[in-house]
Amino acid sequence: MKESKADVILHPVRMRIIQTLINGRRLTVQQIGERLRDIPQATLYRHLKKLLEAKVIEVVEENQIRGAVEKVYALPEQAGSISPEDISKWTKEDHMDSFMRFISVVLADFERYVSQEEFDMLKDGAGYRQISFYVTDEEYMEFLQTLNSAAIKLLQNEEGENRRKRTFSTIVTTENN
Repeated sequence: MKESKADVILHPVRMRIIQTLINGRRLTVQQIGERLRDIPQATLYRHLKKLLEAKVIEVVEENQIRGAVEKVYALPEQAGSISPEDISKWTKEDHMDSFMRFISVVLADFERYVSQEEFDMLKDGAGYRQISFYVTDEEYMEFLQTLNSAAIKLLQNEEGENRRKRTFSTIVTTENN
């Protein structure tokens, strides 16, 4: 059975590879491996192949290096997303399955964080919380636009001396009255 795009994207390792390529980044296998040090090289190659076959990533450049070809990978426009049209066709079971895979990615990220030799949730600004609030649809859309604008600004940042990778995950549910 052929995997859906959601199946390909919502795998913990492949999700992390996609995250390294967000914001137009163009990286070689070596550069991706440097950002994902805990993933063995053979595993990285296997998942890159799967992402390529599903057209979630593409080779945008090939460089000849001492007789070998070094490939540079990038995300095609909107390739790392699941379209609203696809999502609208999902059943309750499809949503639950995808949500469980998403939660497993979040859980793996958190496990990597707390498994570091040293971590300080307060100092690092790390944590987990849930809040509920009452807003109109218009107020909520304004909130989402503000959040989206702030996230897009941060996605422009490159890795640097004083910058640490942080992951912000969101889950939103709504109760119908």
